[in-house]
Amino acid sequence: MTASAPMLPSGGQSRVGRPAPGVPGTSGTPGPGERELVTGEAVTLDVKPASYILRAAGTIIDWLFSMLVMLGCFLLLLATGGGLDDALLRALGVLILVFGMVVLPTTMELLTHGRSLGRLAVGARIVRDDGGATGFRHAFIRALVGVLEIYMTIGGLAAITGLLNSRSKRLGDLLAGTYSQMERVPRPQPLQLSLPPQLYGWAQTADVGRLPDRLSRRIAQFVRQAPQLTIAARIGLSTELAREAAPYVSPLPPVDAETFLVAVAVLRRHREAAGLALEAERLQRLEPVLDALPHSFPDR
Repeated sequence: MTASAPMLPSGGQSRVGRPAPGVPGTSGTPGPGERELVTGEAVTLDVKPASYILRAAGTIIDWLFSMLVMLGCFLLLLATGGGLDDALLRALGVLILVFGMVVLPTTMELLTHGRSLGRLAVGARIVRDDGGATGFRHAFIRALVGVLEIYMTIGGLAAITGLLNSRSKRLGDLLAGTYSQMERVPRPQPLQLSLPPQLYGWAQTADVGRLPDRLSRRIAQFVRQAPQLTIAARIGLSTELAREAAPYVSPLPPVDAETFLVAVAVLRRHREAAGLALEAERLQRLEPVLDALPHSFPDR
């Protein structure tokens, strides 16, 4: 009596060679999107730009802070500059405006490495388009253009520019080559996998030790990413991986391809963990013998 192979969708027809859209590593995969950052080592990182609403909230907080600082400076000038002439008062007023609109935002962004009071509140940070840290040039350009798009137009120009950009960039970001990146992201929850109940008996005698390490890593990666894939992508990729893994697993359980891959991944992980635990226990038993000196050897 021979065990049947993992069941295949669409009447048992294999979908190998027909990559599903959106599956990594296939010809149907779209190019790097707005959330992807390719490093110099050709590694693609998934980064999340700050949303339009969060950018607006952070900008409002920064605008209120700078307005309070400038208001405080003007009140101090009025209280202490009673004996100054009008020309000097106007010059000091211009200096206060320059300080609040340009010097203060530039200095805060440099000292906090791309952050500000508003961006700290929303959990964002200004970085270059390549993901690197910003410098004086980037901060100064953003602050200088911000005088036009934030203060002179009361944020109208920045709001319109952000709506027309997928990364919610304002005009200063477009000229400086920067964008706002989210840093306060939720911690990923570990994926809890267990052996399907109908395969408890199969797991007692199944042999998965011959599975190549490279194929085992691909199966583990698929199992972790399966909840984020579309149904068509999950069916296509699970069928392909099940076809590749079937020659190395004995006996084959009569289940669908994805359940088969989950069972193989869980069983292989449990057996590898048990093997490592047994090896550690043996080394612990041998530790006194390995660390002890030979018989009648003097302890110097």
